[in-house]
Amino acid sequence: MDNIDIKTDLLNKISNKTAVVGVIGLGYVGLPLAVEKARAGYKVIGFDIQEQKVRMVNNGVNYIGDVVQADLKKLVESGRLKATGDYSFVADVDCIAICVPTPLDEYSQPDISYVVNSAKEMAKYLHRGMLVVLESTTYPGTTEEVLMPILESTGLKCGTDFYLAFSPERVDPGNKIYKTKNTPKVVGGVTPDCTEVAAALYNNVLDNEVFRASSPRVAEMEKILENTFRNVNIALANELAIICDKMGIDVWEVIEAAKTKPYGFMPFYPGPGVGGHCIAVDPFYLTWKAREYGYHTKLIETAGEINNYMPEFVLERAMKILNRFGKPLNGSEILVLGAAYKQDIDDVRESPALKVMDLLVRHGAVLKYNDPYVPKFTYKGRSYESVPLTAEALEAADLVIITTMHGCYDYEFIEKHSRFIFDTKNAMKNIKNRAKIETL
Repeated sequence: MDNIDIKTDLLNKISNKTAVVGVIGLGYVGLPLAVEKARAGYKVIGFDIQEQKVRMVNNGVNYIGDVVQADLKKLVESGRLKATGDYSFVADVDCIAICVPTPLDEYSQPDISYVVNSAKEMAKYLHRGMLVVLESTTYPGTTEEVLMPILESTGLKCGTDFYLAFSPERVDPGNKIYKTKNTPKVVGGVTPDCTEVAAALYNNVLDNEVFRASSPRVAEMEKILENTFRNVNIALANELAIICDKMGIDVWEVIEAAKTKPYGFMPFYPGPGVGGHCIAVDPFYLTWKAREYGYHTKLIETAGEINNYMPEFVLERAMKILNRFGKPLNGSEILVLGAAYKQDIDDVRESPALKVMDLLVRHGAVLKYNDPYVPKFTYKGRSYESVPLTAEALEAADLVIITTMHGCYDYEFIEKHSRFIFDTKNAMKNIKNRAKIETL
């Protein structure tokens, strides 16, 4: 079979949905993607090294908030979706997406070991006429400089024997409007044929536009831009909050006033810091890569410093509030509301709430927390367990600190039974009695 026939054959399989699709990594990105591909009519094999995830998927048990339990169970029972930890099943796959973590190491440098290890395992079973798409967020150049050499070490040639592209994940956990299915997609292939094949697959799965970038590097940089844009603007809002505090100005009212301008302004909001796997992590991929070209990313790194300082700013504000009541932080009972990094989800990755709690404990506070989505967690070797949000718990606290704006919280109840509240998210903006409330 010549090269034209290989591409035509794969495009036909994608079009008539006889292609077998694989997804490596069944986390916040991979499992929703696997479900959507199976719902679109493809047979899907999910790969994960965690036996518990494999077992749960094969039992039709969901563990990701953005996946509908009934959908997962139905797809598994119909044979459309199965999970495995055995990479030999890659031999049966026509198209595969890599959706593994890309964290930072202890020096805030990219750790792409999960991508490398997945690629090496997958390469053992790579075959002609196969599409490989990297979805894990990473620095520009990863697809061509790291992934492609591993796959071509098999003797197969990219763009001729197999197709390789980068398509950044765009998952926003808890978003009520945009899910994997209806979020526009960006695809950048190593060659035009690679882009064409990858775009064909996503066009058959998703309900929105597939933008074709000219290269993987453009698609990789685009993803970094998305989250750096948010990181920098959140830092601006956080710095404005610090300045407004010193000036005695309500930063939330300032932002509401600025929002009335119908052009040239987009509202971002301050908070106790930046969390999640994307905004708190991705900009550092760019700062690290930029050093290779002799450039120091001053604005991006400064934004990171501001956002990283916010848990300490929350600590300082908490101390000042307690001082007004003649209480030191050491020995005071603090009730923190929210451990997740954003509202209405159970994800604590890089959550600033955890950093705030750690600082409070290290400064002698008697800490308790409540989060209906996060019953327990471990942070820096210390274990925490959520307490019931009762009138007694609120009344016993010298200070209540809101770090996550969960929609299920009864803020009137919280205001009624608390001695004083430090609201870092403006969650209590609709409470009329402000005597016991102070915002960031």
